[in-house]
Amino acid sequence: MICNGTWSTLRYRPAVHSKASIYIKQIIPHPDRIFLAFSGNEGKTVVHYREKGSDGAWASLVCDAESVVMDGLSEGLDYEFYLECKMGVSEIGYAKTGFVPGTVVNYLHPEDPKYSFSGHHLCTPSLLKHPDGYLLAAMDVFGRKTPQNLTLIFRSDDNGESWYHYSELFPCFWGTLFFHRGAVYMLAVSTEHGDLLIGRSDDGGKSFGVPTVLGRGSSRTEVPGWHKSGLPIVEHKGRLWIAVDYGAHKTGGYANCLLSVPVNAELLDAASWSITEPLCYEPTWQGAVTGDERGFLEGNAVVSPSGDICNFLRYSTDKGVPNYGLAGVLQGDAEAPERQLCFHKFVSFPGNLSKFDIRWDEASGHYFTIVSRVYDENNVKARNLLSLVASPDLEHWTVLCDLLDYSHTDAQYVGFQYVSFCFDGEDILYLSRTAFNGAKNYHDNNYITFHKICNFRSLIGGK
Repeated sequence: MICNGTWSTLRYRPAVHSKASIYIKQIIPHPDRIFLAFSGNEGKTVVHYREKGSDGAWASLVCDAESVVMDGLSEGLDYEFYLECKMGVSEIGYAKTGFVPGTVVNYLHPEDPKYSFSGHHLCTPSLLKHPDGYLLAAMDVFGRKTPQNLTLIFRSDDNGESWYHYSELFPCFWGTLFFHRGAVYMLAVSTEHGDLLIGRSDDGGKSFGVPTVLGRGSSRTEVPGWHKSGLPIVEHKGRLWIAVDYGAHKTGGYANCLLSVPVNAELLDAASWSITEPLCYEPTWQGAVTGDERGFLEGNAVVSPSGDICNFLRYSTDKGVPNYGLAGVLQGDAEAPERQLCFHKFVSFPGNLSKFDIRWDEASGHYFTIVSRVYDENNVKARNLLSLVASPDLEHWTVLCDLLDYSHTDAQYVGFQYVSFCFDGEDILYLSRTAFNGAKNYHDNNYITFHKICNFRSLIGGK
């Protein structure tokens, strides 16, 4: 075997115990058909498919390209399939036909085995619009009691109308894609609570060089280590800032930090980076919920109206009193990037129980976010209502509209969450971690979907 001197961006294959030669790298189910994209084939390829779990004969379809559509299928059924060519076969794959809101970037059936080395569900969407006009969508593959170490990257050349598999990163989890000074970067961890990593792509996200370790982690779910999500990076006073956490759910929660680097620095030089001393949550802070709570996580680096760098955080209040409706704000010091954050205040906020991005829009003079909004105080964990929310000052938040309202569905199995978005002229483009149409549950989802909000500033009377 030839050793790899870069951040692995090709298909990960275990060195032994894997016989599959054809790689199914994208699945897009529709109500009456299933699209597959694949690689590793040679010459004519045959796809064999049938209803999942049946003893019936396999239907077969021959194709010459690296994609195929199995059509004429029944809606709402699970299908199984595999590919075959003279070079070998693929693993068995699964997909369920049916409608899902938005445009599917990628799909993973909860029983599909091909990413068992990482997980069984798609997570952590991160959306980047490249200055050359195309879109990149990153997502990782997670699962309970799995390694959680693979990130998939897809590209769209038609502003989100269609997507194709572009590259992969291994090991990579909880990543943020961003563009800086002519290059695409990925800031991530190696696995849950693993090493904090940054890597650079000089070809627009197709391949990445060797990542730099910014901080060592435990790489164990039950042991404290680094934690983050696909959160925004903000530039302020000559530095790039992003929120990160350190801790573990199983050991009492997370301490919160801001990670930063000078804009003119070499981002792959770990010595250029600074991180604030981790701040642990204190239930005695004025305005905190009472009862059982687990503190803050997955914050946003934002610049306040007064010009301060802050960390605006998700607040895990679902077992406290009140059990929803509050977010936390910690304040940093842009002149002392290693100084510990300090508690600033709690803010009324309509989506504090799931990860959210906050971005400032100069044209309208408002901060925007997209949240999984609570609509039932008896089921605050529900994530089947997605809403656009705005604020002029980070304190007074207004729900502008509901984007995906499936509050009439079973909240145990439907979810729109962990949205990553960007401004695109008069529109907002966003990715959703979507559980729909046969997901294991609302949290362990099966889709990453793409959506657009047209003329978003008109919702607040902006220009």
